[in-house]
Amino acid sequence: MDRPSNQESLLLDYAQRLERHREDRRAVHLHLSMLKPQNRRDHHLRIAVNTLEDFLRAFEGQIFQLGSGDIVFICRGANLQQLDDAVMRTRYLFSDDPLTNIDPDEEGHGRFATLYNIEGQYQNFLSLCKKLFEHEQMRQKRLAQIAEQAGESSGDTRRPLTPAQLGRLEEVLERSDLSNVFRRQVVCAFPDKETPKVIFRELFISILDLATTVLPDVDLATNRWLFQHLTQTLDRRVLKLLSRADDSSLHQGFSINLNVQTVLGPEFLEFDSSLRMGSRGTLVLELQMIDILGDFSSFVFARDFAREKGYRICLDGVTPDTLPFVDRRKMAVDLIKLNSSPVFDVGGDMERRQEVAEHVTRVGKGRVILSRVDNESMVRNGQDMGITMFQGRYMDQLMQRVARDRAGPPAPKVRKLTTR
Repeated sequence: MDRPSNQESLLLDYAQRLERHREDRRAVHLHLSMLKPQNRRDHHLRIAVNTLEDFLRAFEGQIFQLGSGDIVFICRGANLQQLDDAVMRTRYLFSDDPLTNIDPDEEGHGRFATLYNIEGQYQNFLSLCKKLFEHEQMRQKRLAQIAEQAGESSGDTRRPLTPAQLGRLEEVLERSDLSNVFRRQVVCAFPDKETPKVIFRELFISILDLATTVLPDVDLATNRWLFQHLTQTLDRRVLKLLSRADDSSLHQGFSINLNVQTVLGPEFLEFDSSLRMGSRGTLVLELQMIDILGDFSSFVFARDFAREKGYRICLDGVTPDTLPFVDRRKMAVDLIKLNSSPVFDVGGDMERRQEVAEHVTRVGKGRVILSRVDNESMVRNGQDMGITMFQGRYMDQLMQRVARDRAGPPAPKVRKLTTR
C-alpha cells in the first residue's frame, strides 16, 4: 500500500507513545479541511500554525499539519480556559467562514474544533489518529491512481518540510557539529585577459549537504516561509561557529549570507565583536532580495547599521529577469550578485545578452558578481557583458589550478634504502 503522509504517521506514533504519559495532556483537532476552498489555501494554513506557536512553546506542544489540511496539536499543562483561548485565536482568523458559526445546539467550538482530555479520553483520541492515518492512506492511493491514469510521473518523491519537522530539525542543529557541511567558495576579480585574483570567500552551510545528511526524504526548500525560518537558525549557528573559530581567513576577506533579522539580532553583535579590529579584510554581508522586499524598513535599518560597522552590502538573489528593476544606488548597496542563466552559456540569446549588458553598465560594471559559474564560456560571455567578478564551481577549479602552477612541480620522491 502507498505510504501515507509523514504527518499522519508521526501523529499516530506520537499518540501510541502517549499511552503511558497521559497525565495533564490535552489535544485539539482543528477541522480546517471543512473550510471553504478560498479560505484554506497554503498561506491561510501557515498563518494558523504560526498563531499557535507561542501557545505550543509555553505548553510543550506538538503540532501536526495533515495532508487533508486539518491540524492536530497536543499540549501539556494547559487548562481548559487556556486551550479554549488558543482555539478562539485561530478561529478568529477564519471568522468569515461558515465553519466558525456555532449553532445553539452545538457544544464548544462546534464543527471548527474537537477538544480531547487525553487522560480521560485516550482511547477516543487514539481512534481518531488511526482514522486520520487510514484516510490519508486512501487519499494518497487515489492520488497515485489519478496520476497513473494521467500518465504523470511522481518525479521528486521528497516530501515538503513541515512545521513539526522544522522544530525537530532546529533541535538537531543546535547540538550538531556542522563543520562537515560548512563550505568556502571564492569570489574572484577576473578582468579580461588577466589572471583571476581572489577578493573574498563566501562562508556558508551547504543546504544540499545538510538535507542529504539530516532529512534525505524531505525537500527543505518547498515551503519558502519555513525554509526562511530554517535559514535564520542556520544564520545563528554560522555566527556562533565563526565567533569561536580561530581562522585566519576571517581576517582576510569573506562574505556571509544572512537574513535581515539576523543582522539586527544579538548573535551578530557577538560575532562582530569577536573579529579583531584593525586586522579585518573585506567584509561583505549578502542579503537576499526576497527577504529585503518582505520588510524594506528593517533592511534600511540593518543596512545602515552594518555599514557603520564597516561591512559592504551585497544584494543576493538577483536574476537577469529582475536585474532591470534593481536600482543599486537608491538601495544604497555596494554589490549585486547576479545568478547565471542559459543566456551566459554557449548558445545564449545574443539580443538578450545585450539587454543584460546594458543593465550591468547601469548598475556599475565593477559592482556585479556573476554567481553559479560552471564553465569558461560563462566567464568569457560575462566579461563581454562588462562583468569582472565571478563565483562558482568553475572558479574554484580555476583557482586550484592557479595555486598548483604557482607552487611548481612536486619534489621527487626519495626512496629509503632499508636493511634487513
